[in-house]
Amino acid sequence: MKKLNVILSLIMFGFLLNSCNNDNTQGSYPYSVSMTDAPGPYQKVNVDVIGVEIKGEGSESTALNVIPGIYDLLTLSNGVEKLIATDTLGISKVSQIRLILGTRNTVVLLDGTSYPLSTPSAEQSGLKLQVNQRLQEGIMYHVLLDFDANKSIIKLGNGGYKLKPVIRTIETAISGAIKGSITPTGTLAVATATNLVTLETYSTNVNVEGKFLVMGLPSGKYSLTITPDINSTPVLKEVIIGNIDIEIGQTKIITAINLS
Repeated sequence: MKKLNVILSLIMFGFLLNSCNNDNTQGSYPYSVSMTDAPGPYQKVNVDVIGVEIKGEGSESTALNVIPGIYDLLTLSNGVEKLIATDTLGISKVSQIRLILGTRNTVVLLDGTSYPLSTPSAEQSGLKLQVNQRLQEGIMYHVLLDFDANKSIIKLGNGGYKLKPVIRTIETAISGAIKGSITPTGTLAVATATNLVTLETYSTNVNVEGKFLVMGLPSGKYSLTITPDINSTPVLKEVIIGNIDIEIGQTKIITAINLS
C-alpha cells in the first residue's frame, strides 16, 4: 500500500541552470522536483528515476537536471522528501510533467522476497501528469505529485508485480494537511480525511512509528478516520474524529489517537 508523493517546488536556488522553451511568456522560473512517501506493507519499494521533463503549452519540452538513482520510497515518510531534479524554466506555463523511470524498479515483500516492477509506459515516454500551472517570477510554489501505490502496485496472475501509477497533483501553497500519530505504534493502519461537503477522500498510511500526514486538502471541514488492519493482533478499533477545520497553507495537528 504505497503512496509516492513527488513535490514540485518553485524555489530560488542560486545554482539552478537556465533552460528555455518556446512559450508566449519569457522569464526565469526556478523549478525543483523532490519525492516523499508514506509506508505500506512492504520492506522496500524501489523506483529507478532517470529523467524528469516539463512541457509547456507548445510541443517542446524541457528536461530538468535530474539526480538519477534508485530511490527506496520506504525511507521517505511522514513528510520527508528527496530532491531528484532542479532547473530554471524559461516558460511561465506548465501543462505536463513527465517522470521517466528506468528498468530497475522493484518491490520487496515483508517476507524478503523481491520482485521486479514492470513499467513499460514509464520507460518509453514517461509517466504523463497533466497539470495547469501559471508561474510567476519571484514566487515560491510547491506542487505535490501524490503517487498512490495502494492502487499503483498490481499483483499479476503469474505471481509477479506491475507498476501502474495512479497520481494526483496537489499545490501545497493552496491546500492544507492533517498530521498526527496513533498507538500502539507499529500498527498497520490507514488515515483517511473526508471532506464533509464534497465527500471526497484523501488517504495515507500510518508509518512504523505510528505517525501520519494527510496532505493536499482543500480548505473546508473534514472528518478523520483511522482504520487499523483487520488482521491486527490484538484486534484494534476504528476511530473517527469529526469537524476538523482545514485552512490553506496550514497543518492541523491531531493529538495521539489510541486504537486499543
